[in-house]
Amino acid sequence: MLGILFTILTLIFQILPAQLVRYALNLVVDNITLLKGFSGADIQEELFGSFSKSIIFYAILMLGLAVVRGVFLFLVRQTIIVMSRHVEFDLKNEVYTHYQSLPLSFYKANNTGDLMNRISEDVSRVRMYVGPSIMYGLNLAILFIILIPYMLTINVELTLYALIPLPILSFSIYFVNNIINKRSEEIQIAQSALSTYVQEAFSGIRVLKSFVRESDSVNNFSVQSNEYKNKSLRLTIVNAMFFPLIMALIGLSNILVIYIGSKQVIEGSITFGVIAEYIIYVNMLTWPVTALGWITSIIQRAAASQKRINEFLSTKNDIVSTENIDKPLSGRIEFNKVSFVYEDSGIKALHDISFNVEPGESLAIIGTTGSGKSTVANLICRMFDVSGGSISIDQLEISKYKTSSLRGQIGYVPQEVFLFSDSIKNNIAFGKQDMLEEKILNAAKDADLYDNVMEFPEQFETVLGERGITLSGGQKQRVSIARAIVREPKILILDDALSAVDTKTEHIILKSMEKIMKGRTSIIISHRVSSAKLAAKIVVLDEGKIVEQGTHDALLSAGGAYKELYEKQLIAEELAD
Repeated sequence: MLGILFTILTLIFQILPAQLVRYALNLVVDNITLLKGFSGADIQEELFGSFSKSIIFYAILMLGLAVVRGVFLFLVRQTIIVMSRHVEFDLKNEVYTHYQSLPLSFYKANNTGDLMNRISEDVSRVRMYVGPSIMYGLNLAILFIILIPYMLTINVELTLYALIPLPILSFSIYFVNNIINKRSEEIQIAQSALSTYVQEAFSGIRVLKSFVRESDSVNNFSVQSNEYKNKSLRLTIVNAMFFPLIMALIGLSNILVIYIGSKQVIEGSITFGVIAEYIIYVNMLTWPVTALGWITSIIQRAAASQKRINEFLSTKNDIVSTENIDKPLSGRIEFNKVSFVYEDSGIKALHDISFNVEPGESLAIIGTTGSGKSTVANLICRMFDVSGGSISIDQLEISKYKTSSLRGQIGYVPQEVFLFSDSIKNNIAFGKQDMLEEKILNAAKDADLYDNVMEFPEQFETVLGERGITLSGGQKQRVSIARAIVREPKILILDDALSAVDTKTEHIILKSMEKIMKGRTSIIISHRVSSAKLAAKIVVLDEGKIVEQGTHDALLSAGGAYKELYEKQLIAEELAD
């Protein structure tokens, strides 16, 4: 409402100077004629002095009006544009907060680039609508309501001729702006593809150099870069037409005003001042009318963007608690005929899985790639809900627990390690705020990471590169293990957490883990039999089904799949030595 008020006041103080120009110009014309009539007389000097004072008064008054208009224009932007920035801030926070609440299945179904675009590009387009679009739209509407009737009261014919080119201008801007928007989007797509290619090249620089593909990479980049350049040049051609088109149509309006106005001056129906006033009005109307085509385009783009944002905001999290139970866990886990199908691919990962783990007990889940081991870990953390059967923790169905409470008491080391571009210390302490440094150091020692880190110049303050590229694969996994155990979780899940370390390091970490695992339920997921020796019970998975379960010795005695896997890995280790 304040924005509307300030817009009205801005336009009033923009229109008033044009009237002063008319009065000043008429004063000049009339006084020049008068002064010529008193040529050579003493009164001529007196008249000139009075005339000069009047002109100076008009000049000061116009300057004052311009300053007042500037103040109100500042207030227009401080209300409407600042409001749009607040809307942008709120909307970005709303979208990001909603992203955080959505389940893992949502991220499997949507790519990162699309998610980024919705929170950046789409929100920015909506801001352009609620800010500049509304501001210029209000400016145009109020200007037409105030100015056009006033112009018609002065001279109907001159007003109509002055306005003839403006609709053509607005339509032309709308047409050209649509071409600009379309080509800008093509450039954004090309730039995105170029950025993605460069990011992949830098992330995979080791592979590129190992296979001596640097020259091919440069050639591919040149192709992508050339495509981006060509699309940019196509946009430049359209932009080059933009301002000449505007200036030509503005010039046409001014020519019509001067031509028709001059005829009327000769006829004596108007004064010279009216022509000057109308030229100011034409130029005053030009930008708002030009903006009409631009505003229309912004509204269309904002509507499309808001629709895309709403699609995500309307996506509901199906991982919700039924009873919001928040209590400390003992750690008893029970799988009762659990089946699971990935919705995006239709793959049935688990078939009627049943097992239980007592509080403080350890269980190893062994199997080859694709046997469903990681799916078990995701289901315990309730990243997904089961397709069939049930999972209970402490004899309560997992769906009854408050999700944040459940996950907060689980230490999870994922198969694919992700480290943030932060210090090693902060990466370890990531799972819990205000972590004591002593606990961080102890966790690093337990994960056999301490000695490695102390060799770095900055030690635990060493800042990791993107995705932890500074560290080796084994070091990254050990940071991930330290991050999980520093929280002192009731349930500890190691999802193939030792796959990137050698057998010797694995034994060192597992020996340390014996102490850590005491008193807490531990799930060790691995394709290595050596990792399973720590566990009290072992479950062997194959194609989503349990084919064997029991202790290490009992399974070896049974002579089944576990023994076969054990012997193969034993031979492989001997050959490696």
